[in-house]
Amino acid sequence: MDRGVYKPLVSTIPPITVPAWTSMMTSQDAGQLGIYGFRNRADYSYDALYFANSSYVKAKTVWNYLSRHRLSSLVLGVPQTYPPKPLNGALVGCFLTPDKSVQYTWPDELKAELDRAADGDYIIDVKDFRTDKKEELLKAIYVMTERRFKAFRHFLTTREDDFAMMVEMGPDRIHHGFWRYHDRAHRLYEPDNPWENAIHDYYVALDREIGRTLEAIGPDASVMIVSDHGAKGMTGAICVNEWLQRQGWLRLKSQPKKPTGLKTSMRDWSGTRVWGEGGYYARMFFNVRGREPEGQIPPEEYETFRDEVIARLEAIEDENGRNIGTRAFKPQDIYRACNGVPPDLVVYFGDLNWRSAGVVGAGALHIFENDTGPDDANHAQEGIFIWTPPAGVTPRPGETYSIYDIAPTVLKIYGIPIPKEMIGEAVF
Repeated sequence: MDRGVYKPLVSTIPPITVPAWTSMMTSQDAGQLGIYGFRNRADYSYDALYFANSSYVKAKTVWNYLSRHRLSSLVLGVPQTYPPKPLNGALVGCFLTPDKSVQYTWPDELKAELDRAADGDYIIDVKDFRTDKKEELLKAIYVMTERRFKAFRHFLTTREDDFAMMVEMGPDRIHHGFWRYHDRAHRLYEPDNPWENAIHDYYVALDREIGRTLEAIGPDASVMIVSDHGAKGMTGAICVNEWLQRQGWLRLKSQPKKPTGLKTSMRDWSGTRVWGEGGYYARMFFNVRGREPEGQIPPEEYETFRDEVIARLEAIEDENGRNIGTRAFKPQDIYRACNGVPPDLVVYFGDLNWRSAGVVGAGALHIFENDTGPDDANHAQEGIFIWTPPAGVTPRPGETYSIYDIAPTVLKIYGIPIPKEMIGEAVF
């Protein structure tokens, strides 16, 4: 930071792991990529979904452009790189890898060297970060982080790549697992709890690993530290499908007596206009006549109805009757294109202070424990950017940079022309 520049880095809409890392490495937004989250609709039927691994990434990444210019890359753990694709260099797949029995490196024989470099067992991700077993989780995060950095440094010092990048999932996992314990403003915070300093102490350890890595790289390299999004405390969750039922826009064949994930078979399509998905944000899908198999919304009423849904969403209040500040986006307004099957609305409940709970049968609009397991943090729109530029390079001024600026910046450092499909700008 003393040698360079540091600013907030504005993430994608929505600020989630997939597609944010791919947006960073391609300088294309979610609509251009046609990837709106981990799960995406394959078509306008009700059941066709796919999980967005690397097979669905058609845009060229930074390392694709470097390979074209005969420059080699080391890519380790970058989300949405499993299954691995060939490149000029070496690649270790991401947390989407189901287990280590599959091919998750390029080339395949890299796996054995990776394990040796990581104390005999490279850890792709902690097994379950939404758990009450905090002691086990904390230990697993530390072990994963130490071994990933150790493996990265091994390849940095034994290979001669032109570009190297790694992503460590530990900060994300520790935020989700331990936020309530350090954030004194969190509704679930308990003074003098045993995990009060867990996040702080992990950051100290993370800085130490970064320091060792900088020593291994040497003083002449241009180094970036970036995140795909930020983190913030989660106030609670809005049960989006409970809310839709109360508006008269979602009808079930029968109402569950306990919180239950909403399944296609539970919906009465003849009385359903909208359904929603849970997550750190909400995606809402409309049941449009002539588009969905049993569509109910006349196409000529689509935009008027969508505006009505937005108005009601943005009027949602907390349990005490205070407006929570929800923001709802039309994909056509926020993306350069809307490839694939976009949601009809992207919704930030309480400007991401609240998450979306997709369950039905909760009997309440507001819940204060995460519906998918212990998790007290949500994603924030701004992440971090720290950069030590090459000698003689002056970063452009500005209060923030964009996640879309990273790929053009990397290419410009190597003297590679910035492709016209990239929507960001180099930061120098």
